[in-house]
Amino acid sequence: MASLDVGSRFIKLVVGETLKNNQVKILSSSCVSSAGVKKGAVVDSSVLIEKLKEVFSKCESMLGISIKQVLLIVPNDEAEFFLSEGKTTITNDEHLIKTSDLIHALQGSTYNKIDEQREIVSLMPTAYRIDDERNVDDPIGLEANELLVKTLVTTIPRENALPLVKCLDSIGVEVIDFTLGSIGDYYECRNSHMDSSVGAMINIGYQKTEVSIFNKGLLTNTTKFDMGSKNMIADLCYMYKITKKDASDVLENLCSAHTRGVLASDKKSYTSISGEEVVINAYEATEISSSRLEEILKLAKKEINLLTKKEIHYIMITGGVSEMQNFTLTLEEVFGHNAKVASVRELGVRSNIYSPSVGFIKFFHEKLQMRKQEFSIFSDEEIESICRISSKSNEEDNSILGRLFGYFFDN
Repeated sequence: MASLDVGSRFIKLVVGETLKNNQVKILSSSCVSSAGVKKGAVVDSSVLIEKLKEVFSKCESMLGISIKQVLLIVPNDEAEFFLSEGKTTITNDEHLIKTSDLIHALQGSTYNKIDEQREIVSLMPTAYRIDDERNVDDPIGLEANELLVKTLVTTIPRENALPLVKCLDSIGVEVIDFTLGSIGDYYECRNSHMDSSVGAMINIGYQKTEVSIFNKGLLTNTTKFDMGSKNMIADLCYMYKITKKDASDVLENLCSAHTRGVLASDKKSYTSISGEEVVINAYEATEISSSRLEEILKLAKKEINLLTKKEIHYIMITGGVSEMQNFTLTLEEVFGHNAKVASVRELGVRSNIYSPSVGFIKFFHEKLQMRKQEFSIFSDEEIESICRISSKSNEEDNSILGRLFGYFFDN
């Protein structure tokens, strides 16, 4: 499966092979600078299309095969949630519930309930009941006359997804499913504790920070505010009168998320906008960036309290900003020990900027398992081609991952 996340600073594409334990082996990944997008919305489709061609070309060069289908992360603006239920009658001779019956019941829970200007991004079953008598965990294969499914439905305005879908269609790529980035984040970080409690996911990106509430694995509310690493860069630009490019370099190479252990003796010279030399030390730069980070975390904490009145049992932070050195120190000062930093560990995508993309592959795979279905963006012949060991390779691993192992280390 391939998963695409079009951010305001980076466009990330991940192709992964799903395993039986719902883990993902990364076959290829690419990340290019973003353009034509602002706060998740398409503002210049022609520029974005060129960037999409670039990110797909990089992945395809690793695979040796074109990518024609993709899972798409879409913005969470004006997301709405509602509980519903659908029923279906079991009509086969054996009166055994089949996958098709489950799908019919799920479809019934949304029939005539979705405005034509909105799209479903998540349809999650919360309970199954057979013959209005008893609840079951998995109805497939059980004998019954009727199946009722209770669901949690999440929708977004169609305009959140349609411009991105059109851009991808113009380069010959079909969108087979889309969801919110926070759902991808959750599925990348999830564990048994998260699946059984109420908690929050926070993704701190370039232009925005997303805050989402999950109840036993189900997304129940989400919001965002316009603040991220872009604000840190703007602060550094203002304080030192340097260019945005130099301020980005300061944030990446001098700044930490907390002043502890940061030395004022670590310095770097830049040229100001007026042409004068500016010497910036790590400690002072960190004071500026960590102050803004603390503000972002406090705003996220406030949003959590606005989104739910339930007791929060965990807080998971992801996104590019969470990769900053000493991030945990500032996080604990704001949230205490209840908050943790996510960690994307899959070989080839070891950065939290990839958490929505990798998590979406896991989420989609779980949906397929629930429906007892299989799917691949590649044909059997293409999969065989990927798996074929190059005669020039010394790799002994005959898996798809072995075919691509060298890419992640040669770079």
